[in-house]
Amino acid sequence: MTIPLEDYYEDILGKAQRGLGLTDKQVCNRAEIEGDAWKRALKGEFEESVARAVAPVLGLGADALVTCGKREWVPAPVTLAGLRQCNTPFDDMTVNAYVAWNPRTRDAAIFDSGADARPLIDTVRSGKLNVRHILLTHSHPDHVADLQRLREAFPKAPIAIHGNETVTGADPFDEGDVFEADGLRITAHLTPGHSPGGTTFVIDGLERPVAVVGDALFAGSMGGAPSAWKSALTATREKILGLPGETVLCPGHGPLTTVAEELEHNPFFAE
Repeated sequence: MTIPLEDYYEDILGKAQRGLGLTDKQVCNRAEIEGDAWKRALKGEFEESVARAVAPVLGLGADALVTCGKREWVPAPVTLAGLRQCNTPFDDMTVNAYVAWNPRTRDAAIFDSGADARPLIDTVRSGKLNVRHILLTHSHPDHVADLQRLREAFPKAPIAIHGNETVTGADPFDEGDVFEADGLRITAHLTPGHSPGGTTFVIDGLERPVAVVGDALFAGSMGGAPSAWKSALTATREKILGLPGETVLCPGHGPLTTVAEELEHNPFFAE
């Protein structure tokens, strides 16, 4: 199944505008464009001259924004032994959850529940995996909607979330805490902004490094963070995009991507 991008040209413009707290008039004045041109852009109508004019005002990479507006890029498909992305519908969108496991030892960790945990459970049972941890990237409803089903399926697996957020029955962890599943080492990195306890889990032990990033980053975009915009940008740039280029990124919505792809194609972070 091909999962489409979570955000497109108009979504990126809107997120950047809200994050910076700019009015339509401020955007137009600083970019020296007409109000009607900006309205068209926010509706998804792409004009390259407008995109290049607003990019520096919104702190976006102009070339990456143009590529986005032309819909010329999607991340290359990623397949990795020991990693499964489960995508389930939630209201008018879809949400991702993940299982990672060591193919040799079969020890595993689950990341979020998504809207429907049954694909996660099926993956574990069909692969005869041993779930050692259930780790939550953050507490927003779409990411923990079916957590009770996971509790019932794997009652011996502890559930954990960063101490800045609360989920009933979940133990708190701190920045830098490490979770072990035989053959896997999972390190928690606080990447707040979209949520106060938003966490990226960096997994070592597979053929390539993996980072489960929640809603901090999407392929070609990022999660909304209007009340903590600068800190969200900084945390994502330093703690996610500072990882090796081959690192597989597992977002809360949309397709898998890599650090190298995002540094080249994500308007929020491309030079």
